[in-house]
Amino acid sequence: MKKYFLPLALLIVFEAMAVALWLTQNNIFYLFNFSYIGMAVAFGVLLYVKNYKYARRVAQLLVGMYMLIYLGVICQENMQIEGFWYYLFTGVFEAATIHYAAAKIFGPLLFGRGWCGYACWTAMVLDFLPYKVPEAPRKRLGWIRYITFAASLVFVSALFLARVGNIEKIMFWAFLAGNVIYYVVGIILAFAFKDNRAFCKYICPITVFLKPMSYFALLRITCDAQKCIACGKCKRVCPMEVEVTNNSRKRQNATECILCLECVKNCPKGAL
Repeated sequence: MKKYFLPLALLIVFEAMAVALWLTQNNIFYLFNFSYIGMAVAFGVLLYVKNYKYARRVAQLLVGMYMLIYLGVICQENMQIEGFWYYLFTGVFEAATIHYAAAKIFGPLLFGRGWCGYACWTAMVLDFLPYKVPEAPRKRLGWIRYITFAASLVFVSALFLARVGNIEKIMFWAFLAGNVIYYVVGIILAFAFKDNRAFCKYICPITVFLKPMSYFALLRITCDAQKCIACGKCKRVCPMEVEVTNNSRKRQNATECILCLECVKNCPKGAL
C-alpha cells in the first residue's frame, strides 16, 4: 500500500485547504475548486503509480482546462499574473489571489514546481510539441523572466495610476490576449530552441515566485547513491535539465524540477 501514499497525501492536503478556505471565506466555491484540483492531481499520480503512460498529461488537462476555460473564460477571472496584481491592489481576497498564494507562493514549499508539471495551462499545450527532451544546449536567457514579471506589474500599476475605467473588463481581455501571446511565443521558442519547455525556462514571469520557494520544497526527487550507476539517462530525459543524481539543494537547475517523474520512470536501477 506504500505506493498509494503519495496520491492519498496530495488529496488530503488539497481537501484540508478546500475546507479551510470554505469555512474562513464562507464561500463554497473554494470547497469545490480545491477539491477538484486535488482530485485531478491525485488521480494523475495514481495513474502514474499504475504505470499509465500518460498519467501526468491527464492531470495537466483536467486542471489546465478547468482553470483556462471555466475560471478564465466562463467566470472571467484573470488567472495570469496580471490578475494577481489587480486583486492585490484592490485588496480583494479573490480566486486569483488565493490561487497564487496556494499554488505559486506557499505551495512550492511543499510541492516545488509541481504546478508547472501538473496544472499549468500554458505548458499543457507546449507539452504536445515534439521536443519533450531538449535537443540543444540550455541558453543563458533566464533574465528575460524578470522583464516579463516587471512588465506585468507596470501594466496593472499604470491602469490604476491612470484611473482607467472598467479595469475588470480590461483584465478579462488582458487574460485572453496574454494567453494567446504566451502560446505563440512558447511555440516559436520550442521550435527555435528544440525544447518544449523553453518558455518556462526563459520567459514565464510566474517562475519569479516559484524558483526561490521551490528551493525549500519538501517533496523532491532524491537519488540512492548505492544504486546509481552514473549512466546519465535521468539527465538526458529531464525536460528541465536538472542534475537529479545530486541530492544537494544547490544542484544544477535545482529549483526547476517540475516533478514530471521522467527520471524516476527511466532509471534502469530504480535509484531515484
